[in-house]
Order: sequence, then C-alpha cells, then structure tokens
Amino acid sequence: MDDTTSQCGIFGIGYEGLNIDAFVHRLVTSGARILADVRLNAISRKRGFSKRLLEATLADAGIGYWHVPELGNPGWNRAGFSGPSDEVQAARARFADMIGSDAAATRLEEIAAAASDGVVAVMCVEADERACHRYVILQELHHRLDLCAAVS
Repeated sequence: MDDTTSQCGIFGIGYEGLNIDAFVHRLVTSGARILADVRLNAISRKRGFSKRLLEATLADAGIGYWHVPELGNPGWNRAGFSGPSDEVQAARARFADMIGSDAAATRLEEIAAAASDGVVAVMCVEADERACHRYVILQELHHRLDLCAAVS
C-alpha cells in the first residue's frame, strides 16, 4: 500500500503474505470504506479470502465489498505480470485493451465515483502491485480521478 495513493481516494492492496486479520487491519487503518475485489474469480485457498467469508468479515469491520470480475485478469495473461520487463509491458498492454470494454468502463466509473467520496481499496492477490493487473487498473483510475499522478 502506498500512502500517497491512499490520500488520492484509492489504493491497491494484495493479501499475499497476510492473514485475514492483518489484511483487515490494514484496510481499517487506511480508512478504506470499500474494497473492490478485482480477481476474476473471488475464490482462494487462503482462509478468509473467498468471496462470501471476505464480504462478511469486511462488513463486520464497516467496509463494503464489491466483487468486480469485469476487471479480472484471465489466466492466460497472468504469467506475463511476473516475467521479464518486456513480458510485463506486453501483459499490461493486453490487459489495458481488455478493460476498454463497456462493462469494464462502467465498473471503473463506479469505482472512481466511490473513490471521489471516500477511500477505495483495489484488491488482488499479489503483494507487489507492479506484478499484478491491478497496477493497470490503478493507473486508469488515477487518470479518471485526476487526483494524483499515475502509479509509477
């Protein structure tokens, strides 16, 4: 999580390496009021991070939960995000094209609107968002929000 990003109304967070209690604590201390789950399938082998249990746990902490599969990265494009620099750039470009659909654009607008009214956390698995598709999502949201510089 990047403090500068959270001051802009939106930030990225991954649950890799965290248990559910530590994850929720980070969200609460960041002031998040909504978690936008951008995993294509909101399931996890890690206890507490599958859709229904995560939604219930967040509700107990006063945080809303949105599953946003329209912004999920398909399996065939995931490996590129952890490869060499040229593969990462190619995977980001493919994903940026994918979120040009009407359905994805609508969901990006909903997230941007929520972020202009309170803090939204955009979640996927990876701890390092530079190795995750949410990097592309956050860049697009920052562009739409026009509140802060794009993610570096």
